[in-house]
Amino acid sequence: MSSTDTHTDDRTSMVQKAARTVGIVFLIVGVAGFVPGLTSDYDRMDGMGHESMALLLGIFMVSWLHNLVHLLFGVAGLVSSRRWSSSRAYLIGGGAIYLLLWVYGLVVDHDSAANFVPLNSADNWLHLVLGLGMIAIGVLLSRTAHRAADSGHDTAVSKSGADSSV
Repeated sequence: MSSTDTHTDDRTSMVQKAARTVGIVFLIVGVAGFVPGLTSDYDRMDGMGHESMALLLGIFMVSWLHNLVHLLFGVAGLVSSRRWSSSRAYLIGGGAIYLLLWVYGLVVDHDSAANFVPLNSADNWLHLVLGLGMIAIGVLLSRTAHRAADSGHDTAVSKSGADSSV
């Protein structure tokens, strides 16, 4: 196991903190989707599909499936934040998934059975921002660590605990 995966002290890399933060936000959004008041037309929420008329914050279409996906993304963020490499993979891979979901939302007819998540225009543009943001965070925050990984040193925190950023 390389020192970029774990640390010899109690410090956490920025990419790990970012993965944890993104995970917490997804958990909050997932829970909020089940809270009447935060979710309008809560009584019209379906398990999945475009028939769900519930709107998180009155803007974003949600269903039981949609909320559960947010909760799963949240748990994945927390679990991945334990290691530098999994944090980076979560942010970049999760961002790629959200970009694919954005493209899917653009091409699928929002009133068809294929819109199983469900998605509306607000969801689509949020997915674009999430996808680009997660990828940017994953790449930028791990950029300084890639050279040290080759030499077996963590650039954010050396074994002595001193800052050795490149």
